[in-house]
Amino acid sequence: MTRSGSIMRKTRETDIDLQFDVDGKGKAELEVQVPFLSHMLELFTKHGLFNLKVSGKGDVEVDDHHLTEDIGICLGQALREAIGDKQGMKRYGSMILPMDEALVTVALDLSDRPHLEWHADIPSEKIGTFDTENVHEFFWKLALEARMNLHIVVHHGHNSHHITEAMFKAFGRALDEATEIDPRVEGVPSTKGSLS
Repeated sequence: MTRSGSIMRKTRETDIDLQFDVDGKGKAELEVQVPFLSHMLELFTKHGLFNLKVSGKGDVEVDDHHLTEDIGICLGQALREAIGDKQGMKRYGSMILPMDEALVTVALDLSDRPHLEWHADIPSEKIGTFDTENVHEFFWKLALEARMNLHIVVHHGHNSHHITEAMFKAFGRALDEATEIDPRVEGVPSTKGSLS
């Protein structure tokens, strides 16, 4: 069974075509007009051992917000499509990840109850030309559309690039754990009998 999702989203602000494979090899094919986001998506894909293909264009002459937010929406929708009814999945995943001086925890539950708990101080307003406030927007929209309970905590760090990189790497590894099929799990991992 191939666990994959494919989303096309076209608005007056963005034009996105995204394919996501849960059971991948860590391969990313990215044509995204926001270079820093493209770099973060590549790290997420590599460390989560997913396959991700994104063609993303948008009104970046205004700023990076719309394209970053909408790629988060599309990735969340594709993930939800890919994991389907969540039969046999572990459901929970977490990772504490160091990146030089930065230390970040990401914990998540594919619970169908969307929530983002964000304790993440990113010191600078920009990384290159990228507005760091967009990192929150990306993860919030992804959690909402995937219907995921997502906690991101920055324990310490002073370099904004390192902190953000640790978030995306940790998110990839936590999501890989949560989506892993456990042969001991019968049905879905919930006493309610449903994760939808």
